[in-house]
Amino acid sequence: MSRRAYLIWLIVIITGLIYWWKPSPTIENAKDHQRVSDTVQTFNGYTMTNLANYEGQFRVLSRENYRSGREAELSPVDFALGWGAMADPSVYKQLSIRQSNRWYYWRYENQPPIPRHEIETHSANTHLIPANETIAKQLADVDQDDLIYLKGHLVEVKSADGWMWRSSLSREDTGNGACELMLVEEVREL
Repeated sequence: MSRRAYLIWLIVIITGLIYWWKPSPTIENAKDHQRVSDTVQTFNGYTMTNLANYEGQFRVLSRENYRSGREAELSPVDFALGWGAMADPSVYKQLSIRQSNRWYYWRYENQPPIPRHEIETHSANTHLIPANETIAKQLADVDQDDLIYLKGHLVEVKSADGWMWRSSLSREDTGNGACELMLVEEVREL
């Protein structure tokens, strides 16, 4: 093997190891839209079912506060979160990112900084339900571009009148229904 080929293989292996060791959010034992836990609790007059444990280190790409509507009673803030390559400012700063009406939007000029599929599967709009007032205050202090750790559960919320809000359990979905709905039990700025 030539010295050049050896160096190329070494770079590929090191790059793979760095990518493999990067923290990313985990959905413990979750498969697409499969309930993994039947823990049900009453929360602010709603019935909440834990679907999966969820935790990870994220970059806050954008944040949007909400004050009106049924969803705001539960989730007063959404974070557009990035992990892996989408937590890297040299990548996500090349995108135009915004949130509106519980949606997360991104676009780019000319060509994306990383493949589109990687942008889609390494970022998500996350509706955050604070587990208590302390968590609510901590979430209120988080700013765009902060690196944070979140831990809690992806949930489904129902009301007595039949209204329902359910988290996605997939990393591959996009569009309507692809957002995470997270009961946040721990938040730390890193």
